[in-house]
Amino acid sequence: MKLLFLACLSPKTGNHTTAERIRSHIESAGHTCELRDAAEFQSPAEVANLISSNPTFEGALAIHLFKAGRLLLDIQVPFGVIFGGTDINEDVKVEQKRVVMEQVLQKARFAVAFTDKLKEEAELYLLSQSSRIYVQPQGIQTEVSEKFCWSEFLRSSDASIEHVDELRVFLLVCGLRRVKDPLYLVEVFSEWHYENPLNVLVIIGPKCTVCLCLFFLSNSVVRQKIDPLFTVEVEAVVKSFSPRAFSTTKLCGRKLPSLVRSSPGLSVHVPYSAAVFPALSLSLPFSIIHASVSPESRRTELCRCFCRAAGVFLAQERSQQELHAAMKRCFAVVNSSVSEGMSAAILEAMDLGVPVLARDIPGNAAVVQHEFTGLLYSSPQEFVHQSHRLLSDHELRERVVRNGKLYVEEHHGLNQERETYRRLVDTLL
Repeated sequence: MKLLFLACLSPKTGNHTTAERIRSHIESAGHTCELRDAAEFQSPAEVANLISSNPTFEGALAIHLFKAGRLLLDIQVPFGVIFGGTDINEDVKVEQKRVVMEQVLQKARFAVAFTDKLKEEAELYLLSQSSRIYVQPQGIQTEVSEKFCWSEFLRSSDASIEHVDELRVFLLVCGLRRVKDPLYLVEVFSEWHYENPLNVLVIIGPKCTVCLCLFFLSNSVVRQKIDPLFTVEVEAVVKSFSPRAFSTTKLCGRKLPSLVRSSPGLSVHVPYSAAVFPALSLSLPFSIIHASVSPESRRTELCRCFCRAAGVFLAQERSQQELHAAMKRCFAVVNSSVSEGMSAAILEAMDLGVPVLARDIPGNAAVVQHEFTGLLYSSPQEFVHQSHRLLSDHELRERVVRNGKLYVEEHHGLNQERETYRRLVDTLL
């Protein structure tokens, strides 16, 4: 049997890894599975034409009901779908998307949810027959590169390589997508880093989704989705500016001159309208950006106005084996997502024997039992509190590491996942 398999295939992402693993399960049963990026197609008609012009396709599969599943609505062969997580957690909130996903689920011969919670949400919001939704947790397999160099990894991320063995590296594995909220912890972590410079946060993800923390004149943090072209500029800005960023409101409130005297090497770049503080009295580099900025250059000027937060670094994407090696060397793996179906990075960390600090959301709480298989937090301040506990309570650390690994071995084995997909694909015959 030949299947068309649609998924979001951005390189070196969790979605890509999941799709490749499921494809291998299907092909191990003797089927042929052609994996294609959903982004290649603009409409269901294009996929329908592909299948009709290739009669060898006897079925189809898609990960994510809206991004990929909607493209299967016009095909004339049976298909199944796999919930991605954001489709059920986020896209159902948009009525137009919800209606489309409901149609996909009605036509699908089967659907797979990673957790019981996702299945319940799908039944609630998409009016689906529960008998057609199967729960199959993600299978996890880790492999550590033997050639990975920890000090080189830190050096390439611009993190300090002094006292490498003493650094406590918190690794946030994600791309810059709003739902991943990679800037959620940046401000509080930067403040914590200044209290203890040995604590650093490294954000690692695909190059097209690099993140940067931007501060407006208020105390709020801007979360900006960055496209591939903007990524190049962002990387240049991150590397060229000094390692601390504050909103100008905070700078004024904290008596900027005294702050600068206690922070050697700090430079300030501020919009013209924010230059009301006595910048001229400071013995540090600064520049003033005029307030009248054309729409074409607004994004560029905004980016140039701010510095990087201290103790937070960006790492280039790595192969899966190198990523696992970095995870194994770090102090803890962090998740800050607003929504998750099932985070592979969390489960991989558990399998590697690394403690997990995860944001307390349903998708994470489904796999992280607080103080048993990991630690959950619901605010940036609580993240710091739980991190302090992990640093000081060695018994707690050993317990979550031990139980996390046992949990993955018991509930996320590849054999059960393989058998489930083999059985479900057979229903398309």
